[in-house]
Amino acid sequence: MVPFDKKSEKENSWEQGLQERLLILHNDEVNTFDHVIGALQEVCNHDKIQAEQCALITHLKGSCEIKRGTLNELEDLQGVLSNKYLTVTID
Repeated sequence: MVPFDKKSEKENSWEQGLQERLLILHNDEVNTFDHVIGALQEVCNHDKIQAEQCALITHLKGSCEIKRGTLNELEDLQGVLSNKYLTVTID
């Protein structure tokens, strides 16, 4: 018999999908500031100043948190940004 406090693997994966995660933009030597700024505005709904700040932080520090959300939400954004040749990961 399984104790009541044990969760099924399906329940655990569902809960992990709901936990808040971070979408991280990583610096590269390919994309221009204008391209990165435009992509952040279009995909992440950043305003111009926020997109510029994220692009600059990424350039100077190597990476920057650009969005918080559930894994499911961020995976969609990661796919779109990757299609725009940006390097993004989910932490």
